[in-house]
Amino acid sequence: MKLRTIDNIDVRGKFVLLRDDFNVQIVDGKITDTFRIEQSMPTINALRSSGARIAICAHLGRPKGTRNQDYSMAPVAKYMNIPLIPDCLDKDFMKTMKDGDIVLLENVRFYPGEEANDPNFAKNLATGFDIFINDAFAVSHRAHASTVGVAEILPSYAGKLLASEIEHLSAVMENPKRPLLSIVAGSKVSTKIGVLKALAKLSDKLIIGGALGTTFNYALGGKVGNSLYEADQKDTALEILEYAKQNNCEILLPLDKGVAKEFVPEAERTNKDFSEIEDDDIIIDAGEETTKRDTEEIRKAATVIWNGTVGMAEWQPTWSFGSFALARTIAEQTLAGKLESIVGGGDTVAALTACGVKDNITYVSTGGGAFLEFIEGRTLPGIAILEDK
Repeated sequence: MKLRTIDNIDVRGKFVLLRDDFNVQIVDGKITDTFRIEQSMPTINALRSSGARIAICAHLGRPKGTRNQDYSMAPVAKYMNIPLIPDCLDKDFMKTMKDGDIVLLENVRFYPGEEANDPNFAKNLATGFDIFINDAFAVSHRAHASTVGVAEILPSYAGKLLASEIEHLSAVMENPKRPLLSIVAGSKVSTKIGVLKALAKLSDKLIIGGALGTTFNYALGGKVGNSLYEADQKDTALEILEYAKQNNCEILLPLDKGVAKEFVPEAERTNKDFSEIEDDDIIIDAGEETTKRDTEEIRKAATVIWNGTVGMAEWQPTWSFGSFALARTIAEQTLAGKLESIVGGGDTVAALTACGVKDNITYVSTGGGAFLEFIEGRTLPGIAILEDK
């Protein structure tokens, strides 16, 4: 896939509408994780140094088309030390902008026309700008006004971050170093059917963990206690197991689990084999034997793709055991030059950050849903419109 990029365009004196993904977690008015902002800076800095006049368009949360100040971009503007334009359709700021100036527009999702990709809203958003640049991979699987609508109106290009995402993900999907091990976890099989099948076709081995793994164990007759799983996905799980077998992919399911009687961070942990799980046990993390096997599999691999924590990694230290062990092993092998690692998904990236190994991963994607849909092979509207055909 070849995209139109900003590498050879003249932006000096041009008004640039830059779509970034600043959908960051904010607690008590302060940003708790700046990863997505940091990843956007190479494009921002390149445009500023080239003399562009930049207005960043972004969203925060799901205000559902209403002006809800709980989702204001103000904390982001404060963190970046740039002016916040209170209305994303306001153009008055353009009158005083100079080359290299930058502003942040208020939450584009304050308007219902954004998610509806309303042509009139897209036209109003694009008015006054010379160029559109999309650097928000994480929302490029959505056909919204700020990803597709404006790209149909203005000369449009991929920013450095978006281009890098596509380059790294395409490389691992088209010609990975083998053996390729994929690790997919999380809560619901129903939301990951496509990606599980795609990775079962691509991978040499596929570890299925978390509540996904619990559902697969249930499908095979295992005990799951009072845990999160999807009983109605039993046939789907069995179908995926058979699909993997047909594609010579070995599926590795949980051997044991860390369980408790209460679903709370301070709950007492017990490690149990699936055959030992009682009706009132709640599965919260990967077990010790499962983690030992999974880390050994990582050490055998040449490429690892990981999405989804295998337990409640945010409940440290008791319930982060399994996810942190995976993160540290992947990082160690990558740092030693023995592994190419691709990690995506908000919770998974948060686990990397929490155990201090994010910088040791080959590539950390900013995307969650977009990451999974790209792997699945779906067309991402915000990217397709940037293809250099």
